[in-house]
Amino acid sequence: MMTWPSRRIVFTFACGTLMTLALTGCDYWPPALQAQIEQLRAESQTAAADKALLQNQLNAANRAKEELQARVEDLTRVNREKSGMIANLERSLTAERERAARLTKTNPAKAKPKPAPAIKPLPKLPPKVVPKTQPKKKTSQMHPTRVG
Repeated sequence: MMTWPSRRIVFTFACGTLMTLALTGCDYWPPALQAQIEQLRAESQTAAADKALLQNQLNAANRAKEELQARVEDLTRVNREKSGMIANLERSLTAERERAARLTKTNPAKAKPKPAPAIKPLPKLPPKVVPKTQPKKKTSQMHPTRVG
């Protein structure tokens, strides 16, 4: 059996050893653990590269979306302008048709027909003598009949 003072010495020595190990750390790295750490580092670098690539693609898609949105807004504005122009042209066309219809209804009573230009009679030509030709006989293409 150990005596009280010897236990105290062993306990102090054990505590000192544990504190020394805790402060200095463990320098032993097993190869499997090192390989696993390297694999995790490589995966994290790959993931970071993929993230950067996806971020660039997202930024490009957002720029394209903004450009297309601006184009849609421009085309919508132009469409509204053209629709307004078409509506104005249709209104003016309708007004012109109504005006033309009113003018044609009121003009026959007021309008005088223009006199036709005088036509000079053509001098009479002597009648042409056309020789009469004998009408051609039609030949029939009938099959000869047998007399029996």
